[in-house]
Amino acid sequence: MTLIKFAYLCIVEKQSKLIDIRSLSLSELKDKLTAMGEQGFRAKQVFEWLWVKSCTDFDQMSNLSKSLRETLKQHFVIRAVQVKQSQISSDRTIKSSFTLYDGNIIEGVLIPTPDRMTACVSSQVGCSLTCKFCATGYMDRKRNLQPDEIYDQVVLIAKQAEEKYQQPLTNIVYMGMGEPLLNYSGMMKSVERITAPDGLNMAAKRITVSTAGIAKMIKKLGDDEVRFNLALSLHAANDKKRNEIMPINEQNSLQALAEALKYYYAKTKNAVTFEYIVFHNFNDEIQDAKELAKFCKHVPCKVNIIEYNPIALADFVNAEADKIDQFAEYLRGQGVITNVRRSRGKDIDAACGQLAIKEEDANLVAD
Repeated sequence: MTLIKFAYLCIVEKQSKLIDIRSLSLSELKDKLTAMGEQGFRAKQVFEWLWVKSCTDFDQMSNLSKSLRETLKQHFVIRAVQVKQSQISSDRTIKSSFTLYDGNIIEGVLIPTPDRMTACVSSQVGCSLTCKFCATGYMDRKRNLQPDEIYDQVVLIAKQAEEKYQQPLTNIVYMGMGEPLLNYSGMMKSVERITAPDGLNMAAKRITVSTAGIAKMIKKLGDDEVRFNLALSLHAANDKKRNEIMPINEQNSLQALAEALKYYYAKTKNAVTFEYIVFHNFNDEIQDAKELAKFCKHVPCKVNIIEYNPIALADFVNAEADKIDQFAEYLRGQGVITNVRRSRGKDIDAACGQLAIKEEDANLVAD
């Protein structure tokens, strides 16, 4: 056992005896504090420090008495996410690795463009879906992220936007490591804290949650009448091809997804985005575009054609530029709103599908 791992285990053991204060609702926090003999209004003050001011140190809660701050430290813990290291791409994209309280590591990305600053955040440590073209899919899923761990990524990436580019964060995409709909509770609670007036107060329409396609959970999004945007990583519009690259399709066929999306739209009236990587000699023919255009008829939608970003573990190659253009033009000719997205951060492995923890980092907390 390394000294670093031993130190993490000691921290985890110590923190396990304390209450994770950010796991409590405002009413739960009020109950805890009043049971300790504190006045109930103090809970609102603490809650504001945690979720509006994003404070991760009880000693910095300056409008609380010293005795109350000591009481908080004795009973509660703030399991803050820390930036481990950051890399800046030639196109100004910033990829960061984040260390969690238990020593696990995740990655997130700041994507700057002329009209927006977007945070790409992770929802799980690793992933269980094994998509063949995605680096994260070759990792094991260790655990779901807690809502505050997702929230912290947003706060830290927003700080980078302000410090590096003097611009505020404008958008959030749940497109990092993991499948957000397999961490449904954590994802939803993080969105609530990010959008709440007593949180970051960010507009839900500025948030996009991307899924590989979990039909029953897409329906649940409809039942919950979510206000954020939904994106489906499609990449093939026939089951045979999609099964080859996305094993999740074997239990969530295109027909099942179409039915779920119709249900979702009927409940929310939110248009859907289909993400489609055009792979060379796999799904780049006009026949593939025809199948995609047909699938697009199920619900109001748009298509984002995404440039493929090669990874060492897979043999896929990006389609040729003229093939991508022909593909996009066919879709537009069928009345489908279509955008071609160029990858950002490729030179630092920060582009879509490239997020993965290097072996030396994974060994930090390996058994």
